Amino acid sequence: DAGGCTLTIGDSAPILEDCHIGDSIAVNGACLTVTSFEKDGTSGGWFTVWLANETLDRTALGERKEGEQVNLERAMAAHVRFGGHFVQAHVDTTATVLSKTLDGDSLRIVFLLPEETEERPSLLPYLIAKGYVTIDGASLTLTRVDDGTRTFEVMLIQHTQTKITLATKEIGAKVNIEADMVGKYVAKSVAAALSGGGVVDAAVEAALGRRGL
Repeated sequence: DAGGCTLTIGDSAPILEDCHIGDSIAVNGACLTVTSFEKDGTSGGWFTVWLANETLDRTALGERKEGEQVNLERAMAAHVRFGGHFVQAHVDTTATVLSKTLDGDSLRIVFLLPEETEERPSLLPYLIAKGYVTIDGASLTLTRVDDGTRTFEVMLIQHTQTKITLATKEIGAKVNIEADMVGKYVAKSVAAALSGGGVVDAAVEAALGRRGL
């Protein structure tokens, strides 16, 4: 309806072992709140989440059809080993699958970002080759970024292809994108420092003064 919709995820018993109402589960990279669930019985386990209008607008979850598989991940516990990069499961935008090319046992996938708007600036400043990007909840290494064409590429090794849904996406399909939050904070801090004068101006003046300029 106009207020949002409920999404029910089935065959999810393995991820519901210690689940509680109100817990967060990332569905295709979007952090969502569990509103009901059943982990036992013959159904294979299921849980429901509410998709608010903001979620439907920012993600491709509203385009999912009954029977489609999705990527699921529980919130990381503080006591476990940290690998990959910081993923908040706060989706920034969607991108479109542009091409898929086999490279030995691996799969190269190229994505197209939407044109930037005043409300949603481009994510390209936060994407660099050999940096990180989150696609449908999977932390992946960027193999190529082309600012001119608004495209970027990742490579999926054979193991990854079997663990996430990305390899099965068709050309033209939309995926959820989250840029590296560390890059966002750095960019914002630098922009604020350069535009705000104050400490930066004083440091530049002091350096020039030491050189007699």
